[in-house]
Amino acid sequence: MRLLTLLLAAILSVGVLAPAQTKKASSKAKEAAAACAKEATAKEPLDINSASVDQLACLPGIGKAYSKKIADGRPYRAKNELAQKNILPEATYNRIKDVIIAKQPGKK
Repeated sequence: MRLLTLLLAAILSVGVLAPAQTKKASSKAKEAAAACAKEATAKEPLDINSASVDQLACLPGIGKAYSKKIADGRPYRAKNELAQKNILPEATYNRIKDVIIAKQPGKK
């Protein structure tokens, strides 16, 4: 009986028998994916000096770690500083360079 209790506790701890939590997680993932899709279809380039970490994470090849690194390195005078300052690898920068911009404060 004790073994069965331990096995059940182990299964519950990894979420195998928790469909409500799985549904919550999948709906959050769907919301995040929808937000990223909306960002990806935006007509204007994304400003790396003012975009949120979540917006930056939606860029191709940019996840949470790179988006935080980009945000921590602000402000940028030019978008190519992402590669010059080794914030991003050159290949990753090349994937996003056409969809980003580095606007200067006070300028439009």
